[in-house]
Amino acid sequence: MESTVLPQPSLPLTSQRTIKRALTLLENHLREPGVAFTSTPFSRDWLRLHLSGLEREVFLVLLLDNHNRLLAHEMLLSGSINSTVVHPREIVKAALRHNAAAVILAHNYPSGFAETNEADRNITERLKQALALVDARLLDHLVVGSKQIVSFAERSWL
Repeated sequence: MESTVLPQPSLPLTSQRTIKRALTLLENHLREPGVAFTSTPFSRDWLRLHLSGLEREVFLVLLLDNHNRLLAHEMLLSGSINSTVVHPREIVKAALRHNAAAVILAHNYPSGFAETNEADRNITERLKQALALVDARLLDHLVVGSKQIVSFAERSWL
């Protein structure tokens, strides 16, 4: 699947190209047999490259096979500067479309601060339940700030 990188107008064109090349290398590495996509520093860097610095809040879904290898990623939703509306049905449709066995959710906070709120925890629980109906495991939900990434799995919220 082609990388979905939103343009970042504040970055020079050469920097945008460098980031695009880095993302392509990371994605190719993650698709190699045996390389699992989990909440490691490597996957955090991948998410930070995709999501930090964006001017609008976006919601990204990482679709994984039975061995947690990346099948595809989709930026399903784009919101305003401080919110995104997440529809569980769209996440489930993406999982079914790619025959995903597992899913990692991620969204950014354009403010740069990666703290979660009650709405994040509520939608994560709803998405976990919806994905379970189609036998897809929710491995993590990551909130990306400019320097920090908060993991729901690491905080035992899943």
